[in-house]
Amino acid sequence: MDLSQKIDVVYFNDGVDFNKNYLQTQTPAIIKGLADHTQAGKKWSIDYFKETMGDVLMDVYDNGNTKAAASAFTTADLKMKFRDYLDIIKKDEHTDLRIFLCDLFKHNPELRKEYPCPEIFKGLLDHKGFMFFGGKDTTVRIHYDIDMSNVLHTHFGGRKRVLLFAPEYSKFLYRLPFNTYSLVDFDNPDYDKFPALKYVKGYEFILEPGDTLFMPSGYWHYMTYLEGSFSVSYRKLSPHLKDKAEGLMNLAMYLPLDKFLNKVLGNKWLERKKELAKKRAEESAKKKGELEFQNPVGA
Repeated sequence: MDLSQKIDVVYFNDGVDFNKNYLQTQTPAIIKGLADHTQAGKKWSIDYFKETMGDVLMDVYDNGNTKAAASAFTTADLKMKFRDYLDIIKKDEHTDLRIFLCDLFKHNPELRKEYPCPEIFKGLLDHKGFMFFGGKDTTVRIHYDIDMSNVLHTHFGGRKRVLLFAPEYSKFLYRLPFNTYSLVDFDNPDYDKFPALKYVKGYEFILEPGDTLFMPSGYWHYMTYLEGSFSVSYRKLSPHLKDKAEGLMNLAMYLPLDKFLNKVLGNKWLERKKELAKKRAEESAKKKGELEFQNPVGA
C-alpha cells in the first residue's frame, strides 16, 4: 500500500474556485481557516459543550465491542450524560468510546448559527450537520459514506490522522458486499492475508485544529483521534448522476437487503460476505498483475 500521495492544501479566501477545482473534479483537499471567522472557531471546545449541553443524554459507541466491529450494523453500546463522556475524552488517555453522526443541532439550534454550512457547500443538504467526538487513539472504522455524498469535515480541539483512498481502489480494499466497509484492519494491515492491498494508493495526513477536509463522493476514509477532539460534517450531493444513483441504490435496496439477510442468516451471512470480499479483491489483484506482466513499466 502506497500512502505517498499529496493532498492539496488551500487557504480560505485565497481566491481558489472551490467548485471548479475541487467539487466538479472530485479532488480531495484540506482547507485552512474556513472556521476561523465563525463563532465556532472562537468558542467551541470540550469545556464549552460541557457547560452548555452537559446534561444531554448521548448514544456512545465502544470500538472495543468486537461483535459490533465485525458487523456493518452499529447500535449504541451505552448512554451517557454528555459531560461524563467529555470528561473521558479530555483526559490524555486511550479510549475506545466515541460519538458519531450526532445531531447536536437538534438539541441546541444555536450551534448551527455558530457554525453554519459554509457557502461553498450550500445545497439541498445544507440544513443537516452531524458531529463526531473521540478520545486519544479512538479510531473510525474504514468505510465510505453509503449515500455517496460529498463531505466537508471540520475538526476542532485536537489532531486527527486520516487515511484517504479514491473510489477506484474499492476493488482492492476487500469491500464487504452490500455495504461500504472493508475487512482490513488499517491499524495493522496484514499483507499476507490481504495481498491485493499492494495495489492501493492513498493519502496519509494530519488534520490540525480548525482544518476542514473535503472528501469527494465515494472516498474511503480511516481516521484516528490523536487527542480528545471533535468534528462537524456537512454534506452535499455529488455533481455526477452516477454517484447520486449509486447512493440511492445503496440506501433503497442494498442496505435493507443486507439488514434482512443479516437478521435471517446471522453469522452465516457475515461469513459469506467475508468470503466474497476476499475472492473479489484477489480476482481484481490477479487481473491487475496479469496486465502489469503484459505491459511492464518502461517496456
